[in-house]
Amino acid sequence: MDYSIIGKIQKAKQYAQEPERVTFNSFQVEFRGNNNTYTMTLSPDGWECTCPGYQKYAICPHIMTLEKLFAPMLKRERLPYANGQNVVSDVEKSNQYAEETDRITFLSFNLTFESGHNTHTITYENGQWDCDNPYFRTHGVCSNTMAMEHLLKGMVKPVSLPTRHDQ
Repeated sequence: MDYSIIGKIQKAKQYAQEPERVTFNSFQVEFRGNNNTYTMTLSPDGWECTCPGYQKYAICPHIMTLEKLFAPMLKRERLPYANGQNVVSDVEKSNQYAEETDRITFLSFNLTFESGHNTHTITYENGQWDCDNPYFRTHGVCSNTMAMEHLLKGMVKPVSLPTRHDQ
């Protein structure tokens, strides 16, 4: 048995308490709203959402929700409210959605993770994790990916812990 995984799990718990270690570079999520399912993206160029509200106002309750949930990991200013936007309704919806994170499924992301003296890049696409952490390269899991699984609270496919047969 690889007992080093115990230390990695403990470190992951610590890291999960420090979301400011994470910087999302980009991501794509599926967001199940009250009326439809939308695709949202964050790129270096900014936000996009396929919902009608975003198409009209360049902001929507879906983006407002993600800005609220992931503020320390976004490292960017929140989008301003738009003229004509129903701010009260959108704020109410975003507050509701922030309590219902099962509406959000990450399809992909690219992020940097500050851990100790190193910065690692983590990617996730279609349920597949990758990290440039050397421990991940040899074990398929690391404290960084386990921390992200915890931070994203079931919005991603879980990281696979090694089994006895993987040792």
